[in-house]
Order: sequence, then C-alpha cells, then structure tokens
Amino acid sequence: IASNFVGRKLVSWGDALVSRIPVVRSIYSSVKQVSDTLFSESGNAFRTAVMVQWPHAGARTIGFVTGAPSGELARHLDAGGEEWLSVYVPTTPNPTGGYLVMVRKSDCIELDMSVDAALKYIVSMGVVAPPEQRPLNSKN
Repeated sequence: IASNFVGRKLVSWGDALVSRIPVVRSIYSSVKQVSDTLFSESGNAFRTAVMVQWPHAGARTIGFVTGAPSGELARHLDAGGEEWLSVYVPTTPNPTGGYLVMVRKSDCIELDMSVDAALKYIVSMGVVAPPEQRPLNSKN
C-alpha cells in the first residue's frame, strides 16, 4: 500500500511540474489525454475493426473506428448527407504510429473479429491470422 501511495504521489508531482512548463504543457496534456484513453482498462478507444481502401483504390487494410467527425469537420463532410466515420489506420509492425482518416460509413466493411485479434494481425505483419480466418494456403 505504501509503495502505491508513494508512486501515485511521485507521478502527481511530476504531472504538476510538467504542467508549469509553457511549451511542454500543451504537448504533454494532449499526449497524456490520448494515452489515458488508449491504455485505460475501461476505455474503448478502438470500437470496431473495419476494412477500408488504403492507401489507394484497390488496396485494403484494417482500421479501427474511433468515432465520428464532429463540429467543423462534420459540417464540411455532410455535404452529401452520408454518414462518416473517423478511422485510425495503424502502421505495421508498430501500431502506435498511423493515420487518422475520415471515411464514408458505406465504404467501411465491419469485420467479424475483435479489436485484439485485429491488432495481433497487424503487429505480426499478417503472419498471425485471426481465429475466424483460415490461411490462404489451406487445402480444406
């Protein structure tokens, strides 16, 4: 209990210290907010695994729905009356880097796999196939 209390106190002091540095404060608070959302046990930053055309027509990749564009973005995208999604397209084998793209909902194919299975597939560069998927060279 004492080590948890001491550890939390040290982290709290570190946060307070970084919050006082003008340029670092804005960057740190943004990164902290994102990391708290992504890595919290109760968070659902990645809601659904989808397949989208990326990086060009005819190519497909796995992405993760993170929400829907709102505000100024939604105002510009709503011109056609279609629903749009914010989709995070991770890079492989390091999914912490990637691209945020806004995609028409009709252009997204919702995958019947968990977010964890999709992340394993991405990190393994396609070697570890999701349980629901059979390898391409299967003879059955």
